[in-house]
Amino acid sequence: MTLRLYDTRAQQLRDFVPLDPENVTMYVCGPTVQSGPHIGHVRAALSFDILRRWLTRRFGRVTFVRNVTDIDDKVLVNATEAEPWWALAYRMEREFTAAYAAVGILPPTYEPRATASIPQMQEIIQTLIERGHAYPAPDGSGDVYFDVRSWPQYGALTHQSVDAMEAAEDADPRGKRNPQDFALWKGSKPDEPTDAIWASPWGAGRPGWHIECSAMAKRYLGSEFDIHGGGLDLRFPHHENELAQSTAAGEAFARYWVHNGLVTVDGQKMSKSLGNFTLASEVISEHDPLVVRYALAAAHYRSSLDLTESSWLEAEAALGRIRAFLERGERMAKPGWGEGKEGLPTEFWDAMNDDLGVPRALAVIHDSIRSGNALLDAGNHDAAKQMVSDVSQMTLVLGLNPLSPEWRSTDGGAAASALDALVQTMIAQRAQARTDKDWAAADRIRDAIAAAGIALEDTADGTHWSIDG
Repeated sequence: MTLRLYDTRAQQLRDFVPLDPENVTMYVCGPTVQSGPHIGHVRAALSFDILRRWLTRRFGRVTFVRNVTDIDDKVLVNATEAEPWWALAYRMEREFTAAYAAVGILPPTYEPRATASIPQMQEIIQTLIERGHAYPAPDGSGDVYFDVRSWPQYGALTHQSVDAMEAAEDADPRGKRNPQDFALWKGSKPDEPTDAIWASPWGAGRPGWHIECSAMAKRYLGSEFDIHGGGLDLRFPHHENELAQSTAAGEAFARYWVHNGLVTVDGQKMSKSLGNFTLASEVISEHDPLVVRYALAAAHYRSSLDLTESSWLEAEAALGRIRAFLERGERMAKPGWGEGKEGLPTEFWDAMNDDLGVPRALAVIHDSIRSGNALLDAGNHDAAKQMVSDVSQMTLVLGLNPLSPEWRSTDGGAAASALDALVQTMIAQRAQARTDKDWAAADRIRDAIAAAGIALEDTADGTHWSIDG
């Protein structure tokens, strides 16, 4: 089945055909590092991590670029005398990196900082001026604006007319021809730090937000690339402006525009400006990171996700079922038992190719677990081994296999070891009681273990325990 993705610009599902089938190219807008990440940032990054993993499975190689916006109005506002803007940006960048890594998001192929591509931004701005699509402010402030009415295609991404758009608020309007014109270059202000200012043909200053991504995408992926991704809230004005300035400068730019849905709180977008956000560090410290990954991945990437306490409980139970089944399969993998055939079930393949249908793909995983457990219960190990292999492979694709090396080292640490020691002690006490034919004591121990939410499985090679999902 052909992979189909919802293209925001086309407003429909499109067959995905990469420019180079041996190297898919993908640019995703990364964080503006004025403060630490909230859980909405992690959900966005995870959406594109899963897309990247699936593209890698399909095509073999993905060049994945995710930028860091380290110079911006918000970064300057949050800086202090004790912590300059560049130090704040670096510290917050590390917080984002730590949050991403905690939930198993793969590092990008390239992760450029905006401040490292200032010359490339200036080149695009100069080209736009020469083509008649940008102009320096006549007041000598050093500001340079994109002239939205000079580009008839402006509004193509979000299908808006210029007259219906609100005025751009990213620069002083005094030098603008049109209220909707947006800043490409911002002239320096007297109260801004001198190390946040770069020389330019139009005066000392710094880049506008939108030009940063256009320059970094071109520098790392070329004038045309396959996928541009980001959160739904970036469609306008950020991505609309990126598309306009890049294409007006003569670049083909992104062939597919993919946007993830937002995390909401009581129906409102989770955001720092609204003050209704939950820090990623808080969530990850309170829950197993693999549980966080599952909960964030369980909804379709384009849908809104309203996180509640039940979200974490449901994810924990689902992962418990996956872990118990794979561990049961591991115990059966004795010499001669063999492995299942490589590959993925057709139903899983179809779900993922249908606009990254992770909810359907998870349903296939849990259906396979139910069938596999039934086969194991019936003693049909030859048929069950394929189910174990399928579940292992499907969860690996999604980054959700609790037995994979990336999660084995983070599956509870000292707490998990302590729990295992306690349960193993109770299992040994129960075994001794059964040896002594003290059936009442054996039953009491088993009931106490079950009351703690732990399931026991008695096998020929001993008793094994798992969290009861």
